Amino acid sequence: MSIWWSLHLRRDVESVPLARRLLIGTMETAGVDPDVSYDLSVALSEACANAVEHGGAPVPGGESVGAYRVTAYLDGDTCRIEVADSGPGFPARRPAPGTAALSAPVPAPAAETAEHGRGLHLIKELSDHVHLGNKPGRGGAVISFDKIIKWRDDTPLVTA
Repeated sequence: MSIWWSLHLRRDVESVPLARRLLIGTMETAGVDPDVSYDLSVALSEACANAVEHGGAPVPGGESVGAYRVTAYLDGDTCRIEVADSGPGFPARRPAPGTAALSAPVPAPAAETAEHGRGLHLIKELSDHVHLGNKPGRGGAVISFDKIIKWRDDTPLVTA
């Protein structure tokens, strides 16, 4: 079975639960194990929150402008989610001489008492694979992560 969907959302905090609910509903309907659905929905919420907070040029008054894109793929036994924004992107790592540029590293974890700075680490813990990078051209950050899917025993859409 293969399912994919893509959303183009305003950089607004109200968009985060919309993306999360759509993912959970799709996974529930497809028969994905609820624990896997929950892990991926939390990771998606963190990625969307990052896009809302960091994904565009600042404007006077602190309002968010612009949009971000969420794409989710359920293909076979894997779910891959990608969140792309139009902000400044991740700082590039300097590649070794003679090699191609590397994707951005996950920043160091925030202090235990900090109110921000744990989202990328949470995504990494809840997923099987995470890639942080920048869109070519005009820029923007791209966070993609995937997880092996476990199916419910009563899943009607999966064929053995």
